[in-house]
Amino acid sequence: MTLINKITPSAPPARAPGAPSALTGPLVVAPVYDGLCTFEFAIAAEIFGLARPEMGPGWYRFRSAAIEPGELRAHGGLQVTSDGGPELLEEADLIVMAGWKGADVPVPEALAERLRAAWARGARLASICSGAFVLAATGLLDGRRAATHWRYAERLKARHPAIDVDAQVLYVEEDRVLTSAGSAAGIDLMLHLVRGDFGVEAANSVARRLVMPAHRSGGQAQFIERPVPADRDHRLAHLLERVRADLRANWTVERMAAAAAMSPRTFLRRFTEATAQPPGEWLVAERLAEARRLLEASALPVERVAAEAGFGSVQALRHHFQARLGLSPRDYRASFGKAR
Repeated sequence: MTLINKITPSAPPARAPGAPSALTGPLVVAPVYDGLCTFEFAIAAEIFGLARPEMGPGWYRFRSAAIEPGELRAHGGLQVTSDGGPELLEEADLIVMAGWKGADVPVPEALAERLRAAWARGARLASICSGAFVLAATGLLDGRRAATHWRYAERLKARHPAIDVDAQVLYVEEDRVLTSAGSAAGIDLMLHLVRGDFGVEAANSVARRLVMPAHRSGGQAQFIERPVPADRDHRLAHLLERVRADLRANWTVERMAAAAAMSPRTFLRRFTEATAQPPGEWLVAERLAEARRLLEASALPVERVAAEAGFGSVQALRHHFQARLGLSPRDYRASFGKAR
């Protein structure tokens, strides 16, 4: 006999401060469909729907919206009862498309139309993993850069050639449309949203409860299908940790290759296979991540931030910030620093 767990609402308890009905913050709605991707949906529910009284009454409100009638099932033998129907999408400030039934499953036009209408009135749209196919069906990704799981990238490109599909990055934000790669990258994207809405300290608090890093840049590479052979993994892994621990050092390709006990040619090939980036680009991304962390969480002068992150000079820091992020270090701190 197959056992099926059914998620059904229980009688509402007495409302405590910070309970969902007492909250006044942005309304986040996650569409629910038959074949729901359980983990992807749980990411949105955990970050936006978990009670967080320490955040105050302005924290997010979270609702699930059934976008089709009938019995809805989720991966893992679950049956799902939602908070409401597709009309909830009309009220949402943020809609999180947590996966989709499959890359080859058509997206109902009624759903695409509701998403277009939500975006037109100012709502943000976000997707996790295969949820990018739903946002693509709206046409809102045309002419924009978008992320999805590397396994789906070629199919997304073939089906929607007007989209600039980036199979390397963790997440992308363009004009209130946000897309992320494989499942865990969805956590990074949701924390990015929290950071933008409530500041770095709030995002750090949520990340601590998830027991995960508070920030991974959207430009960080996804893992690729062909990993470094297992018997050599430890050499690169140890090297990456060593470099991260001493970003101020002069890490040339030759020095990194020697530290990994490889020839420069072999090192370049294996490093790129493992990270989907050449060593120089990876190093810049790591130094930028450290500079962003220092700008967000400390009051160190920009000159000191540049030195601590390994850029050596403010000019180099500014150059890479402008090239990768499109703004200056001081503007970044003004937007995301703890004193914001």
